[in-house]
Amino acid sequence: MSMNPPLRDWRNKRVWLIGASTGIGRALAEQLHAQGAQVIVSARNRDALEEFVRHHSDSLALQLDITDGEAIRSATDLATKDGAIDLVCYCAGHYKPMRADNIDLAELLKHHEINTIGALKVLDAVIPNMLTRKQGHISLISSVAGFRGLPQSLAYGPTKAALINLAETLYLDLHHQGLGVSLINPGFVRTPLTAQNDFHMPALISPEDAAKAILKGWSHGDFEIHFPKRFTRFMKLLRLLPYPIYFAAVRRITGL
Repeated sequence: MSMNPPLRDWRNKRVWLIGASTGIGRALAEQLHAQGAQVIVSARNRDALEEFVRHHSDSLALQLDITDGEAIRSATDLATKDGAIDLVCYCAGHYKPMRADNIDLAELLKHHEINTIGALKVLDAVIPNMLTRKQGHISLISSVAGFRGLPQSLAYGPTKAALINLAETLYLDLHHQGLGVSLINPGFVRTPLTAQNDFHMPALISPEDAAKAILKGWSHGDFEIHFPKRFTRFMKLLRLLPYPIYFAAVRRITGL
């Protein structure tokens, strides 16, 4: 059953990808452009954005620090100058492994500022126009790390759990007003962020394969898009376990 209007024909659709200099965001930008979308890419890395625009005609680069609310509002004005945004996808993310016996408060706060608060600032900027039009789609990239607590995820996991709850609430509030909302929960994807991990990452996939899975989910009108299924289904099963069994299972699986 489709929970959103299916998005299959991207020709002349305007898509704003925030956090598109590398990883999943960059791969999405490339694949959406190949399918005819007018792609707007944002990130802090100006060189990466300009390189994308040079190789993808009719695209637009908007350098953006998503911790700056005024900059987000200015970028929104520029992004909508030549037409309304059909889909905005919040791909921006920050990750460093952290455990509670080695807390770095500045890093903790940086995770929340980029992963969660940045998303709220973007929503504040784009939702009013979408509500006026009764049209548009909001997509948030979270992670299976937000399902339940995990070792080394003290900084990252809570921010992704917040995005999951946020997307669910957005759907309840906005679906009946004609807006689409989707939640993207990847497993391990080969990106500069996961390159920091010093452990085996099961079912690791490429950003290109992640982008294909997202496009497939949008085309089906899915609310939650999770992949690769061979890993995310296992994580969903863990999510159902009572706490004593869950904690024991995680310690056994991770050795931590």
